[in-house]
Amino acid sequence: MIKSTSRKLPKISVIIPAYNSEKTIKHTIKSVLNQTFSDLELIVINDGSQDSTIEVIAEIQDSLIKVFSYPNAGGNVSRNRGLHLAVGEFVSFLDADDLWTPDKLQSQLKALQENVTAKVAYSWTDYIDENGEFILSGKRVNLNGNVYESLLINNFLENGSNPLICRKALIKLGGFDESLSAAQDWDMWLRLASKFDFICVPSVQILYRISANSVSSNLVRQEKSCLQVLEKAYKERPSLGDATRTTLKHSWNMSLANLYKYLTCKALQKPFNRKKGLAAAIFLWKYFLYDPSRLQNINFTLKLSLKIVIVLIVPTLLDSITNQREVRRQKAETLLNDWVVEKRSEDKNGYPGAVTVSS
Repeated sequence: MIKSTSRKLPKISVIIPAYNSEKTIKHTIKSVLNQTFSDLELIVINDGSQDSTIEVIAEIQDSLIKVFSYPNAGGNVSRNRGLHLAVGEFVSFLDADDLWTPDKLQSQLKALQENVTAKVAYSWTDYIDENGEFILSGKRVNLNGNVYESLLINNFLENGSNPLICRKALIKLGGFDESLSAAQDWDMWLRLASKFDFICVPSVQILYRISANSVSSNLVRQEKSCLQVLEKAYKERPSLGDATRTTLKHSWNMSLANLYKYLTCKALQKPFNRKKGLAAAIFLWKYFLYDPSRLQNINFTLKLSLKIVIVLIVPTLLDSITNQREVRRQKAETLLNDWVVEKRSEDKNGYPGAVTVSS
C-alpha cells in the first residue's frame, strides 16, 4: 500500500520582491522569520539583481525561504509572480527594505478570523531612515468595513508592505496592474476596497524605510501614476451614479489636495536640493489650488512655503539645521539615559528617592 504524504499548506504566504537589495534584505527577511506566527512560507522574487542580494539570502538558513530568480521586470511583475507561486490562504507583500514588528502577521490574521466578512487587514506605519532610525509617524486611521470612499480621498494604508489579504480576493482581481510605474499598491487597495471589507489593527506594525534611492523618491513618476490611479478609480467608482456633480467635484478636489500635500512633504525630505525644492513649490501650489479648506490650513501652507524658500536659496542651511537638531536630540537622550542609570545605581546602594522618567 502506498501511503499518502500530502504536505499541509501554509496559512500565510509572504512575498518579497527584491532588486539590488543587498544592504537591507537580510534585516527584512529576519523580520519575517521573527514573526510570532510561524505557519507561513516566505517567497523571495529576485528581480534580476546585479549585486550580492542572492548571496546574502543564501547565508540565511531557513526552510521557510523559497527564492525564485527572473530577469528584471519591475515590482508589479515580481508581486504577481510571487502571487502565482503562493499557496497560503492569505498573502502579505513586503518590500525588500521595509520591516515588520514581530506580531504583525498574527494580529492581522486574528482580525480577519474574527471578522469573516473582511478580506483585508491593515495596520499603522512608522517611517525609518537608511540606518533604521525613526523619522516620523504615519497616518493613524482606524476605519473598518467599506473603506472605499475614504481610501479614494487618502491612501491611509500608505505602502505596499502593509496589509494581509485573502489570496482568492487578489486572484479574483487579477493581481497588480503591471502598466503602472508607481502607486500600484494604492490601485490594488482601491480595487480590493470596491469589492471587499477591510479591518484595522490599530497598532504600528510596519516600518517603512525612506531612502534617496527608493522607488517612491521619483516624485514626477509618482505624480503621474497617482493621477492615473485616481482617474481610473473615479470612472469606476461604485457609488458614482448616486453622487451629485457638486459632491463628486468636492471629493475629487480632496483626493488631489491630499495627493499634492503628500508629494510636497515627500519633496521636502532629506537630502535637500534645489531640484526637489522647485518640485515642492509646484506641488504646494497645486495643493493650495485644490484644497477646499485652504484658508483654514493657511498656517500649514506658510510653514511649507518658508521651508521651500530655504531649500531653494540655501539647501545646505536646512541640512545643517536638521543635523544640529538631531545631534542635540541624541545628546539629550544620552544625558538622560546616563542620569537614569546613575539614579538607579544610587537607589540600589540605599540612597533615598525613586526616580520615574517619562517622555
